[in-house]
Amino acid sequence: MNVFRVTRLTGYRAGVFTDRTALHQRLDSATGHLETPVAVVDLAAFDDNAERLSGRAGGKPIRVASKSVRCRTLLERVLARPGWHGVMAYTLPEAIWLVRTGVTGDVLVAYPTADRTALGELAADPELAAAITIMVDHPSQLDLIDAVAAPGGRSPVRLCIDLDASWRPAGPLHIGVRRSPVHSAAQAGGLARSIAGREGFRLVGLMCYEAHIAGVGDNPPGQALRARAIRMMQSRALPELRERRAAAVRAVREHADLEFVNGGGTGSVAATSADPAVTEVTAGSGLYGPTLFDTYRNWQPSPAAFFALSVVRRPAPRIATVLGGGWIASGAPEPSRLPVPWLPEGLRFKADEGAGEVQTPLLGAAAERLSPGDRVWFRHAKAGELCEHVNELQLIDGETATPAPTYRGEGHAFLG
Repeated sequence: MNVFRVTRLTGYRAGVFTDRTALHQRLDSATGHLETPVAVVDLAAFDDNAERLSGRAGGKPIRVASKSVRCRTLLERVLARPGWHGVMAYTLPEAIWLVRTGVTGDVLVAYPTADRTALGELAADPELAAAITIMVDHPSQLDLIDAVAAPGGRSPVRLCIDLDASWRPAGPLHIGVRRSPVHSAAQAGGLARSIAGREGFRLVGLMCYEAHIAGVGDNPPGQALRARAIRMMQSRALPELRERRAAAVRAVREHADLEFVNGGGTGSVAATSADPAVTEVTAGSGLYGPTLFDTYRNWQPSPAAFFALSVVRRPAPRIATVLGGGWIASGAPEPSRLPVPWLPEGLRFKADEGAGEVQTPLLGAAAERLSPGDRVWFRHAKAGELCEHVNELQLIDGETATPAPTYRGEGHAFLG
């Protein structure tokens, strides 16, 4: 853990308990009547993160990424705050549900869809068609929509072009995630021209998510050379992206009146907001403060989301075993995807076992003080994936816990 992180998590700030001992006592007190596993969100930290994110956006609206929240109550809470407007959903069925339940009337679906049932529902309902924008990066996706609902008999479908943000400094070298095939301004303009020439569509947005900047921490602990390489890459990739994004916006606007240009993520809110071509930014993970954001130098959210497991046995003096624990995040398999035992301080995984499916042994001096029935609080590596393990979150206000259903708890599995 770096020095800045230790300093920032000591004390008390704007209603947020940053002293881990006090936090431990408060979480235990608020949830002591509940059985484990239990997942919580500390509302003071959640609200503090929301306020600081909006401050970093420089006056531009923030669209909340629902995949990082996955709880309708908390989506409504952040959307009621100044500076936050609209949702970035991850599937079309989710977007339809968000509109129909009144969470928002402005949803951008971040990924292209092949859900014919949902497309048919969207095309048949003028209210949904006016509220939801779907993502495209190739004309064949338009063909799919036309095959579901003929263009002459439906409301116009709102579209957003996904511009690939990756950095390609030389030849085939590709730095960033593999998303859209639309990389250049000319390609963006060509797709916009194709959309403009087809009935039943309305191009209203351009999105460009710089995952190699917003989603990659530049201060990985104990990896000085890697940190230096990441910083060098990001310092060169960002200016290139700004120039290319601006050119793409100009090319697209030759064929469409864009309502928005979306970019960024929690890790780049300030940098992306400073781009004149961008009209709105996206953030979501920063509301929960998962461990992957502990490795950023420019800004770190307060930890707000936790889950607790119960100690069930003591196989050795400095080992305490909890039931369950294998809540491992998606992505390339590596230690950063493991949850982190957070409270009490001084616990670590057994190197040859890690976070187990049914049991997880924890080592360290703190294990000596734990007995069966005691709780260990963990932080998840990624934000919204925590909600796929529980039917409800306990929202902690002071020492009071109020349940709020997750997407899973409301009976929805939007990724199948």
